[in-house]
Amino acid sequence: MRTRFLLGCHQPGWLRTAGVPLFISDTRLRDYRNLPRAIAPWALDSGGFTQLQQHGRWTIPAGDYIARVRRYRDEIGQLDWAAPQDWMAEPIIRTGGRLGTQRFAGTGLTVAEHQRRTVRNFVELRDRAPDLPFIPVIQGHTKRDYLACVEMYERAGIDLATERLVGVGSVCRRQATTDVHTIIEALHQKGLTRLHGYGVKTNGLRRYGHLLHSADSMAWSYSARREGRTTCGSTRHSSCANCLTYALRWRSRVLQQLGPAQSVPNEIRSAA
Repeated sequence: MRTRFLLGCHQPGWLRTAGVPLFISDTRLRDYRNLPRAIAPWALDSGGFTQLQQHGRWTIPAGDYIARVRRYRDEIGQLDWAAPQDWMAEPIIRTGGRLGTQRFAGTGLTVAEHQRRTVRNFVELRDRAPDLPFIPVIQGHTKRDYLACVEMYERAGIDLATERLVGVGSVCRRQATTDVHTIIEALHQKGLTRLHGYGVKTNGLRRYGHLLHSADSMAWSYSARREGRTTCGSTRHSSCANCLTYALRWRSRVLQQLGPAQSVPNEIRSAA
């Protein structure tokens, strides 16, 4: 299987210049009066992590989100798929507190309730806007959780094995672990072979990239911020944390590190 890699991006203007598949959040696009036209396929992140981190709940009505996704599809073009307004299930999201410099409001809800709300939102979005490319997302923490979420979709009348793409959420912070590999394998055994891994970087791709249809990462920006200096040769900025040249070079290095003998590397040659 070839894994398609989406470059995480917080600069909407790159849609008109990058020429590679991008993954951009609604939080970055929603305030644009004039949207850029995309020159390559891209996917939309709903901004759920930010919503739950800051508010402990979704503050955006489904109807408002639907209207914006329809606008992005029509005005930007080449929208491949859009994430639903899902509920991540990481412990820090649910319980709240601090993680590094980030503060989390906490939802105070169980994993099962996060899953129910995720499934309910997807069903609502699809019912209200069948013309838009929303994908279902599986949430959980343990393997048992993820399999239980699959069953919730089944009870809601959604056969995930027949979906064009299914997101696997709440794996970003542990993307390179054996636990995630086990979860992905279990989903494959359930017939879910077209999976998107959120926030899966090089180590995760090496472990189980051959089991993913697509993945995204914005690790390039964190890497540039840690370097704390300009490495792209530009004199216009002091850090490459928002630099397209740096991001594209990082992407190329990721593909080169995976090497031609891997099953992942062919991933994005077709999309580059």
